[in-house]
Amino acid sequence: MAQYLLSIYQPTGEGLPEPEFLDRVMRDLGAIRRELEAAGSWVFGQGLHAPDTATVLRPDHGEVLVTDGPFVEGKEYLGGFTIVDVPDLDAALEWGRRYALATTLPIEVRPFQG
Repeated sequence: MAQYLLSIYQPTGEGLPEPEFLDRVMRDLGAIRRELEAAGSWVFGQGLHAPDTATVLRPDHGEVLVTDGPFVEGKEYLGGFTIVDVPDLDAALEWGRRYALATTLPIEVRPFQG
């Protein structure tokens, strides 16, 4: 088995979706999580607060600079993630497809090292 990170990317500058849409997304994500748990492939997952809540620590000549806000400005940001433990990349991609359809957002699938 191998672990993969399924990253969910959200557009910046957009308000919350309509409650009916968000209810459907959350219901679908809950169903996917229950299936992952039943398959023994669920490791961990969680949504994240908006990028403006981030704090960046940057090394600088033996010191560490602390700045508020995201590491980089962009049109999309990491909104949440799930870690799965699956047999191979094909299985990880299938779970990623399900997340993409459920959220209507881009999903990046990336293997962990080791």
